Amino acid sequence: MTSTAKPRTLQEIVDSVPNIAQYLYNNQTGPRIYPVVQPEYTNWRDEQRSWRETACLFDLSYHMTDLYVSGPDAFRLLERLAINSFKGFTPGRAKQMVACSPAGYVIGDVILFYLDEESFNLVGRPSVHNWVQYHAETGGYDVQLERDEWAVGDPNRRRKAFRFQVQGPNAVQILEKLNGGPLPDVKFFHMGWITIAGHQVRMLHHGMSGVAGAELIGPFEHGPEVKAAIVEAGKEFGLRQVGSRAYATNTLESGWIPSPLPAVYTGEELRAYREWLPAASYEGGGAIGGSFVSDNIEDYYLDPWELGYGSILKFDHDFIGREALEEMAKQPHRKKVTLAWNGEDVAKVFASLFGKDTPGKYIDLPLSQYATWMYDKVVNQQGETVGISTFCGYSWNERSMLSLAMLDEAYAEPGTEVTLIWGEPDGGSRKPSIEPHRQFEIRATVGPVPYAEPARQYRARLRGQ
Repeated sequence: MTSTAKPRTLQEIVDSVPNIAQYLYNNQTGPRIYPVVQPEYTNWRDEQRSWRETACLFDLSYHMTDLYVSGPDAFRLLERLAINSFKGFTPGRAKQMVACSPAGYVIGDVILFYLDEESFNLVGRPSVHNWVQYHAETGGYDVQLERDEWAVGDPNRRRKAFRFQVQGPNAVQILEKLNGGPLPDVKFFHMGWITIAGHQVRMLHHGMSGVAGAELIGPFEHGPEVKAAIVEAGKEFGLRQVGSRAYATNTLESGWIPSPLPAVYTGEELRAYREWLPAASYEGGGAIGGSFVSDNIEDYYLDPWELGYGSILKFDHDFIGREALEEMAKQPHRKKVTLAWNGEDVAKVFASLFGKDTPGKYIDLPLSQYATWMYDKVVNQQGETVGISTFCGYSWNERSMLSLAMLDEAYAEPGTEVTLIWGEPDGGSRKPSIEPHRQFEIRATVGPVPYAEPARQYRARLRGQ
């Protein structure tokens, strides 16, 4: 691209820079933020404790994009783009939908709600929404789309729906009190209806903390009344509202990796998609960060097995990426694990802030993300790279810095000792979230996913149903 005009599409960005991996590594954006909900309602330590010990209220009404897809071809469109099976998928159910590129690498994942006949809602980061919208507009599907963007840039913008979660050991008691009686008997990731503050509210059975909880959804204008009623009903059960500082750290205990880099920057078969994607899209506006650095953007791509999605990958339907994934299935894969960071080594990074030498990269608490897509290098005792560490932060419940990682199988057994490289090489990139720093080696112990014992027990019970 020879023009000096500002890029209008993702493809124009790719064409205008010497190396797209270096461009994203130095992109002038910081971490993914959750600015709408106040940072803390009490303090993030007690807010983290609440989902393990009593109950908590998450407000998810602002930081995710919604895409409503309806029409005669809606089911066929989504099935074509999902690695999941759609057999038995009927209204009143939900699933974690994962989309892959033709080469078999993950573009992203969302929660897909089957609201009614020919009516769906996709909720999450916008990479899958973009992929679905592109195919809806270019593939000749008879569907209608309604898109409601996340409100991270404009907290006063009205959304279409409120979305709350009540989680923790006392969640069911609170919900029964609000409903004035027993809850509908719905299985995990099935939906029913309850009444809160005189309003009909859709309830998704969705436990994140080791016990049954619920996601509550309704018209945005009803949100303040519903939220006030939840807070009031929860007082006797120790309910705490969770602010933006603690909210995202829940995934460290439950084991979901929320931020893989969308695998869309290469491949001639994706050129038309990149030409469709705006330069200001999620894919064009995000930033890579961490100690793992490569000039090859494909080294940041992840396959479904690495992210723990091998169990939901089903070859019972025709979908984009199937042929590549059938070949990948024959190969070994890195395994998703939780890394528990060595406390003494973490303390050394904090201690470096008070010395005269260049300090280590600041570890923010409780969430330690400083880029949209975090990729830290994990090495063995010989210094060889054996995996990648991604989402990271501190769990008050576990009294540990934790990160979600994918490691070569030989190093993925719980109890294995590895080393995480914290901080970027050569003093850091040009991202505004990066201050001058030096790298530190942090020992880490491999743990299971989910890391929290109650969450593991809960999933085992669900599998046994």
